[in-house]
Amino acid sequence: MAATNKYFAYLMEIRKRLMFSVLIFIVASIVGFIFYQKILVLILNFFRLEGINIVFTSPFQFFSLALNSGLIVGVAITIPILIYQLLSFLKPALAAKEYRKIIGVLPLTILLFAGGFVYGVVIMKYILQIFYQFSTKLSIGNVLDIQNFLSKVLTTGLLMGVAFLFPMVMTVLMQLKLVEYRLFANQRPLAYLIAIVFVILLPPPDLVSDVILVAPLVILFELTLLLNRIWGVT
Repeated sequence: MAATNKYFAYLMEIRKRLMFSVLIFIVASIVGFIFYQKILVLILNFFRLEGINIVFTSPFQFFSLALNSGLIVGVAITIPILIYQLLSFLKPALAAKEYRKIIGVLPLTILLFAGGFVYGVVIMKYILQIFYQFSTKLSIGNVLDIQNFLSKVLTTGLLMGVAFLFPMVMTVLMQLKLVEYRLFANQRPLAYLIAIVFVILLPPPDLVSDVILVAPLVILFELTLLLNRIWGVT
């Protein structure tokens, strides 16, 4: 009976933390939905798509744009919250030294996610610039569907942000001794293959952008192994 009550308490704690995270997601999504015009203007100003006609292809795209903006904002805000909730839940099972090490990387986690998001968006800007320059040389007009454009930009940024978090996952697993350093080191080919497949599935369709997107993932993987080896996690 005592064991049952213990597991029930854990389940209730997980439920409470999940409900809090869901609430944050809903609130953030509503904010993104309401302010989607400002988000759209910010993105368009960043890309400066001069010479490209941005068009609506349906009167219902206003709602779709607002919905997509809300979902992206909700996910972006909720991911760091979920990470913090997970670490807080694991705190009782960790030694004080282990918890301090893991919680110490939380700010870096947020920076990595933001860096990955920005990197993905910048690469999309680079692809569009090449597209515009190439079409201009061929004297071909440029028409860009606003919903398709925004969806691909935000999706690429969000997924790259998530991919940039993998070094933190590796570090936490090695620090907690759940996965040995040697296992990650021996699985380099598999890690590279996963990174390549992941990048190929992203919206940018050309080989150059795939190489540019996969490069930081490989560098982060190797840098994570190097830093953990220096810290004595072998």
